[in-house]
Amino acid sequence: MKPVIPTALLASLFLAGCDDPSGQVKPPPPTVTVAKPLSRVVNDWDEFTGRFEAVDEVELRARVSGYLQSVHFKDGQVVQKGDLLFVIDPRPYEAASRRAEADVAKSEARLGLAGRELGRAQQLLQSGNVSASIGDQRTQQRRDAEADLDGARASLQNAKLNLEFTRVTAPITGRISRKFVSEGNLVGGDNAGASLLTTLVSLDPIHFYFDIDERTYLKNTRLHISGLRPIERDTANPVKIAIADEREFAHDGRMDFIDNRLDRGSGTLRGRALVKNENLLFAPGQFGRVRLMGSAPFAALLIPDEAITNDQSNKIVFVLGPDDVPQPRVVTVAQIFEGYRVVRQGITQDDRIVIAGLQRVRTGQKVTPNETTLQVHTSGGESP
Repeated sequence: MKPVIPTALLASLFLAGCDDPSGQVKPPPPTVTVAKPLSRVVNDWDEFTGRFEAVDEVELRARVSGYLQSVHFKDGQVVQKGDLLFVIDPRPYEAASRRAEADVAKSEARLGLAGRELGRAQQLLQSGNVSASIGDQRTQQRRDAEADLDGARASLQNAKLNLEFTRVTAPITGRISRKFVSEGNLVGGDNAGASLLTTLVSLDPIHFYFDIDERTYLKNTRLHISGLRPIERDTANPVKIAIADEREFAHDGRMDFIDNRLDRGSGTLRGRALVKNENLLFAPGQFGRVRLMGSAPFAALLIPDEAITNDQSNKIVFVLGPDDVPQPRVVTVAQIFEGYRVVRQGITQDDRIVIAGLQRVRTGQKVTPNETTLQVHTSGGESP
């Protein structure tokens, strides 16, 4: 018996053969994700390298001589202003203070006696029972006693200061270094050769120092003269900072100093920014990169960095036409802003840009667009 083939199956095979001589069904157009660019007002940024430095740095030195009696901190810990750090043997200075107090008491007694003798001499002088020279002598003795008392009080004040200096306290809040002198050693308090006990640096806020090249300095100065950009000498311009293990410039700061002259050797100008350091992420001496406002604000379009490809020396994006056929478009790009790449030229706000599925795009071949809307990133980070 001959096999019977259903009529519907024959018809479908015939139609398929008519679509493609090879008998294969053509696949549908590939699906890609497209979106319109975001519009933002942005600035160009000039990038420099630099290092963090403490706002306040103190060398703690002995102000009186004596044996170091005790140390009251752990190496490298954070200390608060007024915390006790070192104690120098106070006993010699306690004795000197008591001796100065006794000298003050003695001078006060002499002043009282001189005052009483002067009073008696003045009474006798009025009755004519004593010569004028005696009155002059008593007056001079009173003045000498007053001067001696002033000197004794000054000596007492100095003795109390020396006694106070035997307790070395933290003048600022910050992180302390290690102890440079161990207990039991003799430290000197002479101004010229005072012993260095340790160092202390502040942590929050912190400074970031960097050097601006002469070309950038001239560009920014001309923008300022034209009224297009505020100068750092007059305005706390914003900066963005990234540290060694970061790609994004996620830390904000403000300019608070620009030097008054360029370095003749390097042709650079020293700048400084003030940065918050609440979580103590930054440490003095740490390396970082900083971005400084490099232009007047301008309108730009933002697209994902993944939507941009390279064609030799050009940056290319694919824009869908009305027939959903991608066309390559050369663009001029700048820095990252709000997580997206800034495009200065090459596209319009109404263009539909292929942002995902670029590997399936073929020039001149239609695609199936999956429309989406770009969302503003909340991180605000910037990257090179």
